[in-house]
Amino acid sequence: MTSPRYTSQAGSLNVEVFSTRLEMGQAAARDAVTHLRQRLKEQDRVRIIFAAAPSQNEFLEYLAQADDIDWARVDAFHMDEYVGLPVSSPALFSHYLTTHLFDKVRPGTVHIIPAAGDAAQNCAHYACLLQQAPVDMVCLGIGENGHLAFNDPPVADFNDPQPMKIVELDAICRQQQVNDGCFPALKDVPTHALTLTIPTLMAAARLFCMVPGKNKHQAVMQTLNAPQSVDCPATVLRTHSACTLYTDIAGFGELPDE
Repeated sequence: MTSPRYTSQAGSLNVEVFSTRLEMGQAAARDAVTHLRQRLKEQDRVRIIFAAAPSQNEFLEYLAQADDIDWARVDAFHMDEYVGLPVSSPALFSHYLTTHLFDKVRPGTVHIIPAAGDAAQNCAHYACLLQQAPVDMVCLGIGENGHLAFNDPPVADFNDPQPMKIVELDAICRQQQVNDGCFPALKDVPTHALTLTIPTLMAAARLFCMVPGKNKHQAVMQTLNAPQSVDCPATVLRTHSACTLYTDIAGFGELPDE
């Protein structure tokens, strides 16, 4: 069992730093599996929201390999989706999660955010599904601009009255999609998306946040050290009573004891 190289706390946020992103993904998946198994012992169904991004690759790989999980009792959601991409597009977040997780573990119910059709109606319908019962777990990441889901700094609201909304993506966020290899060029990245809002994510009982890689170093440092504000939306994670941020040395930087 891999142990973190370094642990710390920022507000209520627990931080675990691993030597590699592979070790990070294994450890985060192990913790998520432990929590999921316990939830399944205590209640009939478990509701989980998943992020879709390359930062989640290792985590989802090991999560999908876990045994003794009754996935038929899991209701799966995802946290954001582009507006206007064709249903056949491999860049859809629903496609990513279907390929990396849903097709492998077969959750009892998978709620997909539609990319096509009337965005406002899709938003309202998905928000209704989310509000039918409390969310037990969120498995998320942090964007290069500090976003959570697609709550970029210009549109993030820690007290957002909406459970889900249509947003315009900022330039840094759209460039990250190119950097991650999801689109060939900035012009190919959609300008708008549907996203769960920050209060919706923060209302979940347990958060697992995976943020590896040198491209995320600034975002990690701001999350842990910057004043809490929508200038770095992820700073709100410091207020959650049960959130762990998992990163690697590339994401965290030089360890204090080295």
